[in-house]
Amino acid sequence: MIPTEDASARKREIEEKLKQEQETLSFIRENLEKSDQLTKNMVSILSSFESRLMQLENSIIPVHKQTENLQRLQENVDKTLSCMDHVISYYHVAKDTDRIIREGPTGRLDEYLACIAKIQKAVEYFQDNNPDSPELNTVKARFEKGKELLEAEFRSLLTRYSKPVPPILILDAISVDEELEVQEDVVLEHLPEAVLQDIICIAGWLVEYGRNQDFMTVYFQIRSNQLDRSIKGLKDHFRKNSASSGILYSPAVQTKRKDTPTKKAPKRPGTIRKAQNLLKQYSQHGLDGKKGGSNLTPLEGKDDVLDIEIDSYIHCISAFVKLAQSEYALLAEIIPEHHQKKTFDSLIQEALDNLMLEGDNIVSAARRAIMRHDYSAVLTIFPILRHLKMNKSDFDATLQGTAASTKNKLPTLITSMETIGAKALEEFADSIKNDPDKEYNMPKDGTVHELTSNAILFLQQLLDFHETAGAMLASQETSSSASSYTSEFNKRLLSTYICKVLGNLQLNLLSKSKVYEDAALSAIFLHNNYNYILKSLEKSELIQLVTVTQKKAESSYRELIEQQIHMYKNSWLKVTEHLTDRNMPVFQPGTKLKDKERQVIKDKFKGFNDGLEELCKIQKGWAIPDKEQRDFIRQSQKKVVSEAYRSFLQRCANISFTKNPEKYHKYRPEEVEEMIERLFDTSA
Repeated sequence: MIPTEDASARKREIEEKLKQEQETLSFIRENLEKSDQLTKNMVSILSSFESRLMQLENSIIPVHKQTENLQRLQENVDKTLSCMDHVISYYHVAKDTDRIIREGPTGRLDEYLACIAKIQKAVEYFQDNNPDSPELNTVKARFEKGKELLEAEFRSLLTRYSKPVPPILILDAISVDEELEVQEDVVLEHLPEAVLQDIICIAGWLVEYGRNQDFMTVYFQIRSNQLDRSIKGLKDHFRKNSASSGILYSPAVQTKRKDTPTKKAPKRPGTIRKAQNLLKQYSQHGLDGKKGGSNLTPLEGKDDVLDIEIDSYIHCISAFVKLAQSEYALLAEIIPEHHQKKTFDSLIQEALDNLMLEGDNIVSAARRAIMRHDYSAVLTIFPILRHLKMNKSDFDATLQGTAASTKNKLPTLITSMETIGAKALEEFADSIKNDPDKEYNMPKDGTVHELTSNAILFLQQLLDFHETAGAMLASQETSSSASSYTSEFNKRLLSTYICKVLGNLQLNLLSKSKVYEDAALSAIFLHNNYNYILKSLEKSELIQLVTVTQKKAESSYRELIEQQIHMYKNSWLKVTEHLTDRNMPVFQPGTKLKDKERQVIKDKFKGFNDGLEELCKIQKGWAIPDKEQRDFIRQSQKKVVSEAYRSFLQRCANISFTKNPEKYHKYRPEEVEEMIERLFDTSA
């Protein structure tokens, strides 16, 4: 049972908590009432605000719509005004651009093109909107005027800045330095960069807006003239300077590469001059005697001019290729792609035609020379033909895309040169065979005939141009092998041709030798010519070409030479036969000879003396240009005669056949040897 005091305390505690809860509940109720009141007030305010907003919206929306309409009207007015201004501007274009158009585009191309663009837009506007208006005719006339001035500016810029390429620069561009592994390409700049850009800009406008292709004609006419002038300038450069300074070469190269070896000059053809140098060379080596030798007299002045013309033409061919390539590179920047090939074809025609005409003139000159039987003139064709064939691939690449008639010009010239060259070779071979045996034309001293030296000199030129000469001969062949084994076939053809010429020459020399009444002189003549031929073949390496088809050619010539030496020695038999034992009297020592026997010995001495004197007198005027052969023949003959004479004197030493022995014993053996030693000495 809980004590009374504790119960009372617990009750009081509960009553206090109840009282607190009641107070809290009362507070909450009061707050709820206040909240409800506030909510009612807020709802009232919001309802009032909503009502006012609706009233405001009902008032503003009509104003807004009206404002939008006003703005739209304003915009329309502005657009209309702008369009009016734009349209009105077309009516003022002619006036606004008049000064700039009249003054032209020089020096202000961008501004000028902007004016042209304005005029063009005005033309388009009037054509679309008012085609019958007088303003259309005005702006059309202004546009045409502007286009004409642009075309004039195009022509003016090209004419003013297009200059012939200097010859020195061309020579730099076409030269080849064999000592440099990597060649430096010389860039040919035909126009200043700023001018080029203006020309490109004008050309682009004329194509796109001017609807005019006349400027392309203007372009190729001006550039064609400069191309032709560049090549002619190179040709004049050669004519003015080559005679004194040799092959012209640009000094600019040496200044560019101070640390590299000096550039070598291109090889000159020098066909005629080389022949002259060969004559001099053989003279120095003893193939020409003091009195004998070839009768050719080098005409230095004429041949120098000829060499210059050949060099000039060859360099002009190379220059054309290089210049044409640079012209195409320039043209490609200016002319529309689908017009480039045709324009280029027209551009190169004049220069190409002039080169081909000059080539045709060379062929014609060679043809006339052949008719005059001057076959050395055809040698001018060899270096030119070789150069043309070497550059044919570059020619073909440069002319790619041009008309067939343009492409065929070089092959036609090559064919003409090959044909006339082959004809000259064949007629030369025939001329060697048929050269007449004219007594007055025979060397009195039996030395090398002019025909021999001419023939050898001619053949030696073929050595430098053996491929070209072989191709010439092959061009006239129709056999299938000609196309199957080109290089070897051509070489064999040339070898066969050289052997034919040498064979014809040998037959002709044999025929000519019969003109001499003295068989010994005839033998000396053939010996000299055969020896000259053999030494010439060996010195010039022609023998290597000959042996392609005739393996024993060298030994054959040596046999011929030995045969002629033997025939010459026979001329001394009429001298040495007096020294033999034939008819020599048989006697015992101390026995007195009969008159008849003494006379036999006297006759032998007299026959020997007279024969020796006669032969030495005659043969002293003969010539053997080759010192080695001359010494050999002298020593050989001296030995034979001296030994026979000494033996004869020994047999007659103890024989008393005359009271005046000095009358018959005129020469000591040493004197006989000295007399023979002076044979073939025209200076004695």
